[in-house]
Amino acid sequence: MTITAEVDVNRVFEADPRVADYVVDADVHVTPPPTFWAEYLSPKYQAQAPRVETDGEFDYIVFEGERRKVNLMQSQAGRKFDEYKNSGRLSDMRVGGWMTDQRLDDMNRDGIDKGVVFGGGPLQTGDLDLYMDSFDAFNRWQSDFCADSNGRLFSAAFLPMVDVQHTIGMMRAARGRGDVAVNLPAFPQSVDKFTKKDAVWQAMTGDVGGFRQYRDAEFDPLWAAAVELDMPITFHLGARVSRFKDKTNFLPDIVMGKPAMLEVVSIMIYGGVFDRFPDLRIGLIESGVGWIPWAANYMDRTWEMQRHWTECDIKHAPSHYFDQNVYASFISDPIGVKLRDQPGGKNIMWSSDYPHSETTFPHSHRVIEENFRGVSKEDTHWIVAGCAEKFFGLK
Repeated sequence: MTITAEVDVNRVFEADPRVADYVVDADVHVTPPPTFWAEYLSPKYQAQAPRVETDGEFDYIVFEGERRKVNLMQSQAGRKFDEYKNSGRLSDMRVGGWMTDQRLDDMNRDGIDKGVVFGGGPLQTGDLDLYMDSFDAFNRWQSDFCADSNGRLFSAAFLPMVDVQHTIGMMRAARGRGDVAVNLPAFPQSVDKFTKKDAVWQAMTGDVGGFRQYRDAEFDPLWAAAVELDMPITFHLGARVSRFKDKTNFLPDIVMGKPAMLEVVSIMIYGGVFDRFPDLRIGLIESGVGWIPWAANYMDRTWEMQRHWTECDIKHAPSHYFDQNVYASFISDPIGVKLRDQPGGKNIMWSSDYPHSETTFPHSHRVIEENFRGVSKEDTHWIVAGCAEKFFGLK
């Protein structure tokens, strides 16, 4: 017996009582069917767009001579934990992942007032020009999705980091569409390491350990443009690859993906990026937050001990930059909430991760209640709404 025949992922859930009056979800996602590529890619690439075939209990995405099953880990909303499945059909995905009205209905039932949408792309292609075009295609689709939400959904564009000026141009285009953030790979990408096999994950991770690093002067024009546009920069679980199709390694990978984001921010702090651009805001999205006060404390101590011989002449202790420039989101992290008054702990934002496999939907307010027991109404509001509004510039 297959789960597909038993589960209606679009079933209606009874709304739970609200425990927070106003909620801004700092990280939600979209899962458009692959057929959208044929409309949004540049005309010269539309004939190469992926198509979908059905064979038995699975849908397959057919692209560049390859045929792969539709992966469902990005869309488990509507399933109980024991109903999760890795592959299936597009009909196994909750339609709120790509239909705006249905998303708003899900938000209403789940007690979510606004949300910041992170999408994805690019295509898994070895053609670099098509690869770059697919970022723009996905971002434009996502902006259109949010534009129909009556001011409740806000897009965060995914950008490549191959050429600085090209990325700046895409950032300006994103701001022109009304997007509220741009997401970069955790590390700059290297063209000489670009492959079809790793194309999608390179958009998240970049070239880990590559010669180019965000502390380098090469990237200062990018940070300057972000400050000029008042555009926050996000990094979305990109410092470590999660093998989401691998039952053996999936669980170790997802937990290590959280603290791995420390490498991204520490390179920027120690490299003086925030001294040069004190108004720059970066967000570690879906990173969890409980580890951050520990990191800030540890970095302060080791910097004080080691800064002389390393010639690390930043103006302040690292915890200063966590409190001034660095924000982070979590799904369920009561330890992080408890540490909110520690250095590095204040700029934290709650999120539901809808419709991914860690989502709190349709019981987000139950999770909020569990995370915020004993927390003042003022502090709760800051974490479930105010901090995200400040970071993303929503008001």
